[in-house]
Amino acid sequence: MNHYKLVLPEFMNDQGALFGGYLLKWIDEFAYITANLDYPGNRFVTISLDNVVFRKPIDVGYILCFVVTESHLGSSSIRYMVEVFNSKTDSENNELLFETHIAFVNVDKSGKKKTIVK
Repeated sequence: MNHYKLVLPEFMNDQGALFGGYLLKWIDEFAYITANLDYPGNRFVTISLDNVVFRKPIDVGYILCFVVTESHLGSSSIRYMVEVFNSKTDSENNELLFETHIAFVNVDKSGKKKTIVK
């Protein structure tokens, strides 16, 4: 599933590039949305992000494309690959800016692991 975000001036750090915390927030948000659309009726919480490596600075005006792809489904957890591209580059050569895996676990109201309902 693809999600998009426009990088606005208020998201920039003192070096003139996107503050990394915003990117991580958006990754968590868009992957969470995808998990809930893929498996409605479950209660997902984030448990991990892997390999947080920023490949290139992200400038104001970039239109980021977040490609969220399921990579593993367990009995109570799900993992997604999230790739972030600069959509303002040539559409056939979208520039990969960031990639990571994010995992969620399905929990009941008391916070205990629960089987994912498909």
